[in-house]
Amino acid sequence: MPEIGEIQAHGERIAAGWVGKELGGFRPITFYVLKTFSPDPATAHGETLQRVTTRGKYLQLWFESTVFVVHLMQGGRLRPDEKQSPKPRGGQARWTFTDGSALLLTEAGTDKRAGIWVLPADAEFDDVEPLLGLGPNADTISIETLQELLSDNSMRLHGLLRRQGIIAGIGRRLANDVCHEAQISPFATTAKLTQDQVAALHSAIGTCIERSLEFERAQTEIVSSKKRPSAVHNNTGEPCPRCGDQIREVAYVKYSVNYCATCQTNGKVLADNTTSKFLK
Repeated sequence: MPEIGEIQAHGERIAAGWVGKELGGFRPITFYVLKTFSPDPATAHGETLQRVTTRGKYLQLWFESTVFVVHLMQGGRLRPDEKQSPKPRGGQARWTFTDGSALLLTEAGTDKRAGIWVLPADAEFDDVEPLLGLGPNADTISIETLQELLSDNSMRLHGLLRRQGIIAGIGRRLANDVCHEAQISPFATTAKLTQDQVAALHSAIGTCIERSLEFERAQTEIVSSKKRPSAVHNNTGEPCPRCGDQIREVAYVKYSVNYCATCQTNGKVLADNTTSKFLK
């Protein structure tokens, strides 16, 4: 799933090409993509796209009175729609503009989870779905807030970093790389981190997001996760870019946690099963 770096860069690309255009119409192509019934999307017809922002893993398309909140999930993409076919492959929704151009939300695969919420522009966004309950954005979190969240939510570090209700915008790839950058075990207990470790973690979050942004800004669209550079994520068996040791993994059913034993666990190799007693 695209994380905060991919979403932010994608929002910048959309803003560069579409801000200032007048919306001619919005049409949900599938009945399940639109998650709200009020306000009516037609409220935005005739209004100008003013800006594109992000909140965690969500895109926000701002018109004068209305905001479209878009979650791409794993397979969703928001792209220029040159053909404007009546039945586009994977098409979920289309924004058409009065200059004849259009944006199309598509979603690959059979597990259709991408969604669009239409909200009043003056809404308290953090108090309504889908943004209700999100933690602070990972790219703007202060070290003081991070320390408080770590202390108040005692759990494994990798799990906390991915919990959107605690910190918004980080997924599996960034969580793996942040732990590696900070040289902390992904299974360290958050409430037991020292002040030095918290400082290293805060710095690592900023560094990894900036690296992600630098790569994504050089792309023309969101690329597949396999093409995104990473220090350790999905690099099982490859040499650690810091020390040269072998990158290892703890495998789960749907994902893996990657780490370097030399850099992160004092040389201890973590057993590769979900019932192991992990390093605390």
